[in-house]
Amino acid sequence: MQVVNLIDLKKFKVMDEPPPSSPGAGEVLLKVQRVGICGSDIHYYLEGGIGEQVIDFPYTVGHEFSGAVEETGAGVTNVKQGDLVAVEPAVSCGQCDQCREGRPHTCRKLKFIGAPSQLSGAMKEYIVLPAENCFPVPNGMSPEAACLVEPLSIGCYAVELARKQKGKTAAILGAGPIGLSVLEALKELSPDTIYATDKLDYRLSLASDAGAGWTGNPDKCDIVKEVRALEPLGLDSVFECCGDQEALDQAIDLLKPGGELLIVGIPSEDRISFDISKIRRKEITIKNVRRQNHCVEPAIDLIHNNPEIENRMYTHGFQLEDTGEAFEIVSGYRDRVMKAMIHIS
Repeated sequence: MQVVNLIDLKKFKVMDEPPPSSPGAGEVLLKVQRVGICGSDIHYYLEGGIGEQVIDFPYTVGHEFSGAVEETGAGVTNVKQGDLVAVEPAVSCGQCDQCREGRPHTCRKLKFIGAPSQLSGAMKEYIVLPAENCFPVPNGMSPEAACLVEPLSIGCYAVELARKQKGKTAAILGAGPIGLSVLEALKELSPDTIYATDKLDYRLSLASDAGAGWTGNPDKCDIVKEVRALEPLGLDSVFECCGDQEALDQAIDLLKPGGELLIVGIPSEDRISFDISKIRRKEITIKNVRRQNHCVEPAIDLIHNNPEIENRMYTHGFQLEDTGEAFEIVSGYRDRVMKAMIHIS
């Protein structure tokens, strides 16, 4: 089968590898359909790692994907041959204290598809994985929409972690794929106002189309001054979705006393900081969002009930041999890209 491997920084190669063996008990063989390019993939592409997670070349990246069920192993009942499925890329053990407490996303033995020293990525024609990580999507849903379920599940989980937003005010700092996923989930709760910021104006336009009541570019205006002019008491919650220290500082200034900061983005630096006087005096609650937890099915429902989400988020499709071009466009924020996908089959 064909596999796209990252063989050095900013360099991909299509290679041939033996196909996986038949699935074992509780496993599924998938024919991969679409693979989305995520910000973490870009870190591997440009830097060769994220913190302690450093890749050894050659390496297969990719964890946002959809696939068609080719074969099921013994005991599999949740999917059948021919089903199109969305995939949860975090494989948990089901036995540790975290899994028993309903937190498989922080499993002590968690293995993640496309993460160094864990599980090989999805940029390949076929992959075998646990059936419990496969979620059948409704008839008629496209492979692209099924692929978008993974980032949308993160948005759903971030919103779930926040206080109930109906009748509240919130900001999303960073309107990329994850920020837009948070926005799509958040607006389902009908908050009073959603503020969105990004340094790319075309993304602000998409956020406005998706339901943001106010948008601003921090390179062109004083975000804190303008939002606080509209919300002098401050905001109830802020979702930081770009991993930027400047945005974290803005978040603290935007929040009202007792407000909540949800850190969804992944900073490039190993350490971030806060003005302790501000967060103590305001009694700010800070929550880190570790991917998603039990939100795949809500994300499937979200995009199934709102098909326009696919039109807003999926902007670029590439063939397997054009993976390098795709990563160049995404890493350079070129051509108004939001979510680019590799068409495997």
